[in-house]
Amino acid sequence: MNHDLYLGEFEQIVLLALLRVGPDAYGVPVRQEIERRTGRDITLGAIYKTLRRMEEKGYVASREGEPTAERGGRRKKFYRLEPLGLRALNHSLAALKQMTRGLEKELKA
Repeated sequence: MNHDLYLGEFEQIVLLALLRVGPDAYGVPVRQEIERRTGRDITLGAIYKTLRRMEEKGYVASREGEPTAERGGRRKKFYRLEPLGLRALNHSLAALKQMTRGLEKELKA
C-alpha cells in the first residue's frame, strides 16, 4: 500500500464533492454538495483547511477568479482535482472496497 496516497474520510468526501461540482468548484457549492449527500453540517473553514492541505500534497490545484461585485470586490478561489489527487482517491476507495468485501452480512447487522 502506498501510504503517500492515503486519504482520510473527510478528504475523500471533499475530493468526491470536487468531482461532482466540476472544474469551477469553490467552497460554497462543495459544502452544499457534501451537506446534501451526507447530511453532515460542515463549516466552510473545515472545507478550505482540507483543500489547502490537499493542495500542499499536490492533490488539488487552485486559481483565483475575477473580483465580483456580489462579493464586495473579493475574488473566489476555484479548485480542481489534479491527477495525483484522482490517483489518491481511487487508491483510497479501492482499499475501502477491499476491506468491506465479504462483510456484507456483518455490515447489515
